[in-house]
Amino acid sequence: MHVASKTLFQSASSKPPVADTTNDAGGVAYSRSAKEALTQYALTGCFGDTYYTSAQAQLDKVLELAKVVGTECPDYVAKLAVYSRTKGFMKDMPAILLASISQPENKELLQHAFSHVIDNGKMLRNYVQILRSGVTGRKSLGTLPKRLITDWILMESSYGIVRASVGNQPSLADIIKMVHPKPQSRQQAALFSWVIGKEKPEDWEVMPELVKQLRAFRADPTAEQPDVPFELLTSTKLTPQHWKQIAKKAGWQMLRMNLNTFLRNNVFADQEMVQIIADRLQDKELMGRARPFPYQCLTSFMYVDGAVPMAIKIALQKILDVSLENIPTIPGQTYLFLDVSGSMGSPITGVRAGATSKITCTHVAAMIAAALLKRNPETIVLPFDTQLYRVRLNPLDSIATMTETLAKYGGGGTRCGLPMKWLKESGKNVDSVIYVSDNESWLDFISTRMLGNASNSATEAMAEWVEIKRRNKHAKLICIDLSPNRSVQAPSSSKDILNVGGFSDNVFTLLERFTKGEWSADFWVKDVEAINL
Repeated sequence: MHVASKTLFQSASSKPPVADTTNDAGGVAYSRSAKEALTQYALTGCFGDTYYTSAQAQLDKVLELAKVVGTECPDYVAKLAVYSRTKGFMKDMPAILLASISQPENKELLQHAFSHVIDNGKMLRNYVQILRSGVTGRKSLGTLPKRLITDWILMESSYGIVRASVGNQPSLADIIKMVHPKPQSRQQAALFSWVIGKEKPEDWEVMPELVKQLRAFRADPTAEQPDVPFELLTSTKLTPQHWKQIAKKAGWQMLRMNLNTFLRNNVFADQEMVQIIADRLQDKELMGRARPFPYQCLTSFMYVDGAVPMAIKIALQKILDVSLENIPTIPGQTYLFLDVSGSMGSPITGVRAGATSKITCTHVAAMIAAALLKRNPETIVLPFDTQLYRVRLNPLDSIATMTETLAKYGGGGTRCGLPMKWLKESGKNVDSVIYVSDNESWLDFISTRMLGNASNSATEAMAEWVEIKRRNKHAKLICIDLSPNRSVQAPSSSKDILNVGGFSDNVFTLLERFTKGEWSADFWVKDVEAINL
């Protein structure tokens, strides 16, 4: 008896969508909408060269997308600038997006977004630098940006102005000379004169006390040490006692980043200081104000000098766990596919002259996998490149230990469909599948092309997912993307697939909401749109 072909006459809804683009590696992929693509860049782009693309190409793409989205939805660009700063903790991207809407027709949007994005002197310098570079279409500040910058300077405290005076290209002095803020008091006039290096003798009568202390300390290092950024003190030869005082008053990020400096300056020779620094590192209030990326905590642990005391190293392991404490509990059986291919060996923030991170995308992916396993011990973690790696992990180990174990695997090509193919063929039941990848899959495309089916084909990952869904109707797929790119391996066209990217714990907040049923095809975009300006 003749039976109709199941392949030819299967339900159209059960067929995987045809891939409509290629990724930067040359493999088949699905394009993102302009909003999705801009959001991905805004949460992962650090303007450094990555494995497949250059910093300039990233900037060009961001500006192109911001123009496309801004033409129809300028409010989305404004909200995304705020989102990438307040939830993604990015630095350059929020300033770029804010600069892109700094036009007269967006007056109200700019006014509402400015204070959320420009929350410190570094962000102010970024914004001014971008505006004056001309990349967003203008080289002058413009009337409204100039007024907003002026208001920021006038409203900032004396302490904030002193802190903001650290940094160049442009410096705060350069910005004050550009906008000419009108001081609201004699003391503020004296402070601005000091910032631009033109203070007069009579200014010292009304100069803020902090600046007076700094002047006295520079003249005599035995004088009272002022509470200022240590960069303002290093023109004077500092003793171990000075460095101890710096450590006691340092902000959390400064403390984390200068552990090796403290070692070189004999701070850790004092056991009391060891405990003080260990305690300050673990202070949740200090951490909360610093808003660190989890990978920054991992960096400190992995690259601290071996001679740093064990109490400090233990503290660094603990703060890594704290930075990931928002990892959700995911219901049901979860499979986590960890991309350990060669391209994932790129620095997480890209290659940047003088500022390249030692932490790679593989490290961050492994860290996410370890954290999810620690909170969800039944999760199956499967590293992959062109092959699958079976690994045994102990959820009781620290996140740092598990990360180091996972990061040792891989280095080959990228085949995102491989673990999904294994899952389908295993016949196992599944509730959630999580990918942590850079989405630059290409070997599955070559395999498809060799079979003569390259045209009109889905990505391998998507084709296998459709098959898995036939057995697991309520299963969900979450793709966490760590790199700035324009395509995905599984499109967010249905309520069971979420594509999200970034380094902050906001990714885990979205993951939790998604796995608990807050579904929509544009879940991530709606989260940005919910920002209140």
